[in-house]
Amino acid sequence: MSSVLVQDAPPMDRLARLLVERGQCDPRTLERGRRVAEESGQRLDAVLIQLGMITERVLAEALSEMLGLRLAHPERYPADALLADRLTARFLRAARAIPVALENDCLVVATADPIDDFAPAAIAAATGRRVVLEVAVPIELDAAFHRLYPDGPADAETAAGEAEPLEEDAERLKDMASEAPVIRLVNQLISRAVETRASDIHLEPFEDRLRVRYRYDGVLHEAESQPSRMTAAITSRIKIMARLDIAERRLPQDGRIKLAVRGTEIDFRVSTIPSLYGETVVLRVLDRSTVAFDYGKLGLAKNVIAPWNRALELPNGIVLVTGPTGSGKTTTLYTGLLALNSVARKIVTVEDPIEYQLGGINQVQVKPQIGLNFSTLLRSILRQDPDVIMVGEIRDLETAQIAVQAALTGHLVLSTVHTNSAAATITRLRDMGLEDYLMTAVLRGVLAQRLVRRLCVECRTEADAPAELVERFGLQALAGHGDPVRLWHPVGCPACRGTGYRGRQAIAEFLQPDAAIERLVFARADHTEIERAAVAAGMTTMFEAGLRAALGGDTTIEEVVRSIRTEA
Repeated sequence: MSSVLVQDAPPMDRLARLLVERGQCDPRTLERGRRVAEESGQRLDAVLIQLGMITERVLAEALSEMLGLRLAHPERYPADALLADRLTARFLRAARAIPVALENDCLVVATADPIDDFAPAAIAAATGRRVVLEVAVPIELDAAFHRLYPDGPADAETAAGEAEPLEEDAERLKDMASEAPVIRLVNQLISRAVETRASDIHLEPFEDRLRVRYRYDGVLHEAESQPSRMTAAITSRIKIMARLDIAERRLPQDGRIKLAVRGTEIDFRVSTIPSLYGETVVLRVLDRSTVAFDYGKLGLAKNVIAPWNRALELPNGIVLVTGPTGSGKTTTLYTGLLALNSVARKIVTVEDPIEYQLGGINQVQVKPQIGLNFSTLLRSILRQDPDVIMVGEIRDLETAQIAVQAALTGHLVLSTVHTNSAAATITRLRDMGLEDYLMTAVLRGVLAQRLVRRLCVECRTEADAPAELVERFGLQALAGHGDPVRLWHPVGCPACRGTGYRGRQAIAEFLQPDAAIERLVFARADHTEIERAAVAAGMTTMFEAGLRAALGGDTTIEEVVRSIRTEA
């Protein structure tokens, strides 16, 4: 090991040069890291990780290249602990190293810190074998450690004591959450989510483990679970980061974390609720750099974008976006607001919560605990002389009536409603108690949307559609008479994590009230009649938009049916 490192430049200087050469860190970022390292007395690589300037995997790959050592992949770790009679779990945890193989007379050791000479020398002395190092990615090393040494005494909770696990006081929880392994583990969980572009992190405590799941493209995928004894420490660490009350474990709490990951500021919305074996924690990843406020990138069809934009250009009225939770309503509204944003317009939003901060737009957070709800704020905002108002959601008659009054007095109001289709929004407002004449006077348009997973363009395959499927969904008419009906299917590759899908797009319908629909509203017709009239006037239904996306190779029939839940 020592001979590898004996070169002209110190290891950290060589590492810095390599990171710049590989394009994984710029000189200005490195200089900032050097200053922090000098002030704190830490090593440069540790500072770069803590500040989010590089990821642990990037560091491991750079160290592997710099030192000429092999990178240890997850499958490299053994099924059972090697030489457990000579190497204790406590020592290996402190050394951040795990023996992975016995090859000839050598012991192969995966280490998160290959620059440290002491650990391999100590392992060689303890085992009487020559040590060959491999570079480990810390999160993979920790996962293997928890599997191989489940009863190891070096975890944070063991150090803090496991007596009365349900009665820890606030000070003990703070101590547990301040342990270096816990801090590192939480940082790794968060970094991994950002690196792999997960939208949410779910931490769910059970009797025998803390289950970790990441949501990719709307679907949950399980990651490496943590031992159940780590639950309180990990939960407390996240609550401290989100400035929540760590001693309160009986009531739900909500908070926010702002972190720099790879030099990018990322917000995390944190929600905790009590469950049988501890608190369930969900972190929503709000990464502005991965969100496209662009209709084309959102996947909206041109026959939806054009009438939507015309509705937004109107001087007054109400324009609604509808769909279930997680259907991209807020992103669509934000895209519309940014298009309207100009010096000549004052735009105010009332949100719960504020997901992304938009420059030049006045955003207000709802706080129900102090009586600051949608209806109260909406009344006050009207005295601020706005041109455009966005209300996060119309949930009750009071909010709906104030929104209508705002629209009648010359304001453009944007909002969301939870319904299954554009036509159902009209009947939903009626069920709230909104008068028909007010609805027809102010409603300018309703956009209903869902998100479907996009097929991975790297591995998707095309095949002739089965005749039964063509007949069932009427695909021949959509594809064009005489043209063969072909559909694309998911396969799975490294680019899409083996799922066959990569990213999501919106499929939508836009209902624009006309004279025929107004007559149906006054006649108190149901949503099916209203939808039939809208289709007769030229509206493409959401399901048809989904089928067209499937024929175009963007998604699959299965995704469309799953997302819209249309009986086929």
